[in-house]
Amino acid sequence: LILDGIEDPYNLGSILRTADATGVHGIIIPKRRSVSLTSTVAKASTGAIEHVPVVRVTNLTQTIEQLKERGVWVFGTDMKGTDYRQWNTKGPIAIVMGNEGKGVSRIVKDAVDEMITIPMTGHVQSLNASVASALMMYEVFRSRH
Repeated sequence: LILDGIEDPYNLGSILRTADATGVHGIIIPKRRSVSLTSTVAKASTGAIEHVPVVRVTNLTQTIEQLKERGVWVFGTDMKGTDYRQWNTKGPIAIVMGNEGKGVSRIVKDAVDEMITIPMTGHVQSLNASVASALMMYEVFRSRH
C-alpha cells in the first residue's frame, strides 16, 4: 500500500490496523508531505504498527517505477477510473491512496499503471482516506481468500 500525502494521524493508524487485518505486506509513505509515525498513529493502530512494516521514501514516483521494474502492477485511486469491483487483483500489486483533500497527486497518477475508483451514488464526492483504503484492501483480500 502506498500513501500519497496522508496527513491525519488517525487515518494512518486506522489504515495500519486494516493493513494488518488483511495481510498487507507493507506501507510506503513519503518522507515529506505526510504524517510521521507518532504516538497518536501508534495508538490509533491498536498495535498494528508493530506488525506492518512502514517505509518512508524520498520520491514516491521513483519508488513506483522501481516496484514496476520488479513486476508489481501499481493502481492509483481516483474518482475517474475502472470500477474497483472489476479490477484484476491477481499477482503482485500496489495500491496508491491519495491525500485526504487532494487525492493522488498528478505526478503519481502519471506513474501508475491504472486508475481505479469506488463508485458512489450519494451527494459526497469522496470517502475518508481510511475508509477508502479499507475497501481497497478488503477487495484484494476477498479476491485472494
